[in-house]
Amino acid sequence: MGNLFGRKRRSRVTEQDKAVLQLKQQRDKLKQYQKRISLNLERERALARQLLKEGKKEKAMLLLKKKRYQEQLLDKTENQISNLERMVQDIEFTQIEMKVIEGLKIGNECLNKMHQVMSIEEVERIIGETQDAVEYQRQIDEILAGSLTEEDEDAILEELNAITQEQMELPEVPSEPLPEKIPEASPVKNRPKPELVAAS
Repeated sequence: MGNLFGRKRRSRVTEQDKAVLQLKQQRDKLKQYQKRISLNLERERALARQLLKEGKKEKAMLLLKKKRYQEQLLDKTENQISNLERMVQDIEFTQIEMKVIEGLKIGNECLNKMHQVMSIEEVERIIGETQDAVEYQRQIDEILAGSLTEEDEDAILEELNAITQEQMELPEVPSEPLPEKIPEASPVKNRPKPELVAAS
């Protein structure tokens, strides 16, 4: 009912993820089995000692044979766990490799599309047009620089001097005559200097 207006979500869990999960679950079961066998081995060894103390050598011998068989099972279990862990690592590494290959594939497709948009001929044409425009501008600059006569140069210098003079604003000269006497400033009273007393 919650899916009325939306489309069905696609699960992000891949088949490889499911396989890795199953392998890890199997590994965990084997580890539990391994613990159970290890506990049994310790109990049977203690029981064999007890039987030897009681003088029941044949039962102790039978129990030790059973213990030996379980030790072999324990070794096989260890090998199986090792194989499962190696397989999990191989699958996980292969998933990483697949993602890298997918990324390379997408990058390659992107580069190909960019190359279709910009062909070598198009790039060469643009560079040629740019060089032509630069050369044309250089020619215009040479014509403008070479077309000025000596009179033009002098007129330019005069205009530059006039602008410079305008920018240097000098104070205006007073038109009234200057007074002959400078008014005297009021005398400053001499203050007595405080005497310095030597510290004893």
